[in-house]
Amino acid sequence: MRPFLLLFVLFPVLELFVFVKVAGAIGFFPALLLVILGSMLGVFVLRIAGLATALRARESLNRGELPAQTMLEGLMLALAGGLLILPGFVTDVLGLIMLLPISRRLLANKMRQRAEEQAIRQRAFADDLQARGPAPREPLGREPNVIEGEFEHRDSK
Repeated sequence: MRPFLLLFVLFPVLELFVFVKVAGAIGFFPALLLVILGSMLGVFVLRIAGLATALRARESLNRGELPAQTMLEGLMLALAGGLLILPGFVTDVLGLIMLLPISRRLLANKMRQRAEEQAIRQRAFADDLQARGPAPREPLGREPNVIEGEFEHRDSK
């Protein structure tokens, strides 16, 4: 919890510091224009990324493949667009890095590996619970009330 709070407080300070440095080097209005252009690029990326990802996922499904990699890369594109929309130079640089195909693939592969590891851990935990046997639902010595029978549904017409 504290790292996120620290990040939440320090990140805007970092963005403001970088903006002041850039504005001091190139001027306030050119720096402001760069931030606005970065946000416009982010909106453009978000609009295009969703459509492109949906089309690539459909092509993967038509080939009989699971579009996991395509969906993760689409998520990276959406995240890059979101970072570009946020005002500031640090988020713009991070968003531009995520727009590069090689960094996007690396991040998507890393996310896929972490998801697979998590699934393996959960499966191992579930297998361990099944090996121990199901938890008793009724107190010991009591059998559940089960009435066996047959059922037939008849319409009234």
